[in-house]
Amino acid sequence: MHAEPAAAPPAAAHHPAVHSPHPHPEPDAGPRASWVVLAIALAAQILVVVDISVVNTALPSIGRDLGLTGSQLAWVVTGYLMMSGGGLLFGGRIADLLSRKRVFLTGLLVFTGASIVSGFAGSATELVAARAAQGLSAALLTPAALSLIMTTYSGAQRRTGLALWGAVGSLGVAAGVLLGGALTTWAGWQTIFWINAPIGAVALLVGLKVIPRVTTPRVALNQFDLLGAATVIGSLAALIYALGATEQHGWLSARVLLSLAGAALLAAGFIAMERRAASPLVPPHTWKVKPLVSGTTVMLGVTGILVGTVFLTSIFVQTVMGYTAIRTGVAFVPFALAITVGTVVAKHALAHLTPRVIAAAGLVLTAGGALLLAQAGSGATFATDVLPGMAIIGLGVGMVFVPVSVTAMAGIPPQHAGMASGFLMTGHEVGAALGVAVLSAVASSAGTLTTAAGVVDGFPRGFVAAAALAVALAVFAYLRMPAERAEGAAMHMHH
Repeated sequence: MHAEPAAAPPAAAHHPAVHSPHPHPEPDAGPRASWVVLAIALAAQILVVVDISVVNTALPSIGRDLGLTGSQLAWVVTGYLMMSGGGLLFGGRIADLLSRKRVFLTGLLVFTGASIVSGFAGSATELVAARAAQGLSAALLTPAALSLIMTTYSGAQRRTGLALWGAVGSLGVAAGVLLGGALTTWAGWQTIFWINAPIGAVALLVGLKVIPRVTTPRVALNQFDLLGAATVIGSLAALIYALGATEQHGWLSARVLLSLAGAALLAAGFIAMERRAASPLVPPHTWKVKPLVSGTTVMLGVTGILVGTVFLTSIFVQTVMGYTAIRTGVAFVPFALAITVGTVVAKHALAHLTPRVIAAAGLVLTAGGALLLAQAGSGATFATDVLPGMAIIGLGVGMVFVPVSVTAMAGIPPQHAGMASGFLMTGHEVGAALGVAVLSAVASSAGTLTTAAGVVDGFPRGFVAAAALAVALAVFAYLRMPAERAEGAAMHMHH
């Protein structure tokens, strides 16, 4: 990496408040910032991301133990995604207005508590409620964690931090499947939630010590835009509910159409309110920040493909190929490795290629992998029919997450870091929820993902849809993502 003299002054000019209690020189100018803050932020984000998919392999056991129906099981996954996806913009706003340290540690504390409660749940209602609380606290935790990285580091250190953040965003989803399978098999499904407790506790204690305290000006309640937050959560909830209901009730049922209409109405209400709000949840100029908007769109699509792939493939290997939970988890190890390779390739490529070229190339690979997976049928063997496609998707997805994470946040001033992080990670969580909902809805045109024959029939359809989405996203990424190298992106600090 080479130094970036041009990027240092604007970044330095913005940070005087961050280290106010300590008269240290600016991290840009003098010593490098300690990596401990990054480690804590990443640990917290790993908990949040792993919890998107860790339940997938445990769902059959949870269903048997608590006597849940198919739609109740889906809520164990979507209840979490809905609250975290819907709440992220609000969480980002809170992280910008209050002390990032306090918001981060509060989110971590509630998340850890809700994880413990999830493990003790005795009924569908208790589990879904605890998962929703986990989701809401994740919405506080994620933007605060990302804005801590943005405000603690600069230059090459910041690029490394953001590249690792991107890697965690994709790897955590794949790792969750293995972790879920292993813990469910050896220790019972409760442990997939309880494992968060020791990690959360350590991160809390270290965070209390090392995250710098920042004094923030007092804020009035009307600066939080509570109404905006409520409508955006409501809109996303209705959308995710509608997509989840398609499998049981069909696309044209009254339930699905009413939920979709409700989602559209609430979204329109949100946009109308944001125009008039004194301090809107998403400041209007945000939509003009091209790297952030294009990055968030690509983040949404690629996370959808990633989580949809994990969901459909874990159903396929368990239902059609008869894999146990633990064997399913192990089957995802090459996938996780491929993602890691993809992120390493992308991080090195950033020095030579533009972000849009790397992202578009990764998406073209992803489409190829999806088309390969679409060939798998009833006599499929893992090594020849499932593994090659999965590995190529993993490589492609890993390549996309890094340029998106690095460029989307370029040029965001520190006082908006939380909002911008919330915006970007909303794409991640909503993409995860929509990926499962849309691809399973495409795959199971008539509630068929429970029988082997139904899965064999639906699996190719789901992956043809994923390939089509990846191609469309590749074109979008190439046309809309930043055309200059990541080094140069840091120069455009201000609009």
